[in-house]
Amino acid sequence: MYQDILVPTDGSDGTRQSLTHGLTIADRFDATVHALSIVPEGPLGTLQTDEAIPAAERAVERVEAEAKREGVDAATAVERGVPHEEILEYADEHEIDMIVMGTQGRTGLDRVLVGSVTERIVRMADVPVVTVRLNDEIRIEDADEAARIARKTAEREGYDEVTVLEDPHRTSASWIVPLETDAGPVHIHVDAVTSEARIARGPETE
Repeated sequence: MYQDILVPTDGSDGTRQSLTHGLTIADRFDATVHALSIVPEGPLGTLQTDEAIPAAERAVERVEAEAKREGVDAATAVERGVPHEEILEYADEHEIDMIVMGTQGRTGLDRVLVGSVTERIVRMADVPVVTVRLNDEIRIEDADEAARIARKTAEREGYDEVTVLEDPHRTSASWIVPLETDAGPVHIHVDAVTSEARIARGPETE
């Protein structure tokens, strides 16, 4: 179901957390992790210091090294531009199946920027977006509870004859619940912190 997973990174604690999440999903589905670092640019050029590009390169190299240790295939890229635009463009060009992002970056302004970028990606992306929080308390720790929420979500969306295909699995702050329905298999993502659930992908997009 997932063959290519995009993990935008700036090398911060927040994006390292999302990397762990992305690698877990990639390992389960035998997928490739794409590490993408964006050097923000405006009309007058790079918005950061001369160290921005080397820092971005180090960030994706760390992802590649971590993926190698975990036995996961990895691809890396560094782009310049408006972060959310570059992420969406990369996802489209490389046929990405899922985007995994942190909700916090470094400190100060970067925390605001990363949160803003993630919000835009969630609203605009055509593929599932999994967000990873640093410090939120996990409320849904039971697989049966995640499955119950997933079934209710599928039924609310109009699916019938809903059954759980296999045990739900949690990666960081989300549960992924595979379901069988009258219309075919679907995956439901259940936020382990907020209990919010959404259909990651239906049979029509397989």
